[in-house]
Amino acid sequence: MASRKWSDMSGGQRFGTVAGGIVQLVLAGLAWSDLAHRPAKKVNGPKGVWAAVIAINFAGPIAYFLAGRKD
Repeated sequence: MASRKWSDMSGGQRFGTVAGGIVQLVLAGLAWSDLAHRPAKKVNGPKGVWAAVIAINFAGPIAYFLAGRKD
């Protein structure tokens, strides 16, 4: 699919793009904050790897919350 210019998007598409970006940033911020404050022994695997994984769109933070933490 070809990329679209901002000016070519409808109002609803612009809203969806901005809302999706905000959700992604909030998820990543929450995941990085949790990772920073969680002791290494309560994380499945190296914290550095999880920090990089969290940067991967929506999948990274969701993967961290589902598989990266020990509770």
